[in-house]
Amino acid sequence: MASIIGTIIVFAAILTGFLLEKGPVAVLLQPSEFIIICGAALGTLIAGNQFHVLKKIALSLVRVLRGSPFKKEHYIDSLRMMFHLFNKARKEGMVGIENDIEEPEKSPLFTKHPAFLKDHHALCFVCDTMRMAVTGGATPFDVDRMMELDLEIHHADAITPSAALATMADAMPGIGIVAAVLGIVIAMSALGGPPEEIGKKVAAALVGTFLGILMCYGVVGPLAASVAKLADEELAYYHVLRVVMLSFLKGMSPILAIEMARRAIPEHLRPSFQEVEKACRKKDEAVPVTAVAA
Repeated sequence: MASIIGTIIVFAAILTGFLLEKGPVAVLLQPSEFIIICGAALGTLIAGNQFHVLKKIALSLVRVLRGSPFKKEHYIDSLRMMFHLFNKARKEGMVGIENDIEEPEKSPLFTKHPAFLKDHHALCFVCDTMRMAVTGGATPFDVDRMMELDLEIHHADAITPSAALATMADAMPGIGIVAAVLGIVIAMSALGGPPEEIGKKVAAALVGTFLGILMCYGVVGPLAASVAKLADEELAYYHVLRVVMLSFLKGMSPILAIEMARRAIPEHLRPSFQEVEKACRKKDEAVPVTAVAA
């Protein structure tokens, strides 16, 4: 939603300033220039990326428009779920959670947290890590190293759409110049005609440069930055999961492991100790939380 509001402000400010200078809005309506710039930019995006990257770009843009799902409530719900998982492991032994992590979709524990269950990577991250603890043979250091590798690979993959969009944004001013040159070619071919017609063609050509720069710095560039920030927020969330699991595997009590993870939450989203403790002590029932798209 913030991205939509920001884009609207950009266009509103530009149009308002143009109108205050008595500029004719009709001259900015050049469908041919828009088709050349956006079509060529889309072509460069497709030519420079594989299909799975293009799919991730589409999914990332949808997530950006929906807004970040990593809010305080999502952190509290995740820590609450981990607290109950650790409590079960402490009471029944690590073998007691084997069925939960092997078939999380059927686990009474995980199904009470549908938002977490829908986050495919987070679910696999937790279950695969806890599986190493159940099977034994891996030290906390080894498990931490595996989690670190997992997060490195996932984050590198998550920022690929942002890099692709940034490359596309960088190309748009140049494509705008191409559109402007084509417009000048058309204007030059009309020399000898009425001056008014030549002026309109030159104006249309200059709109191409304007649109290329506007789309780069006013639309695509900010979207690329938003996608990158969302990937960073996702990494911060997975880091919290890493901290809570590592703390428990090192022998900390469930509530102390949760407190370690709470302090790893970004400051602007971090719940208070009382909020987390109250959620953990509450009866284990489903809590409505915004789902995270996989």
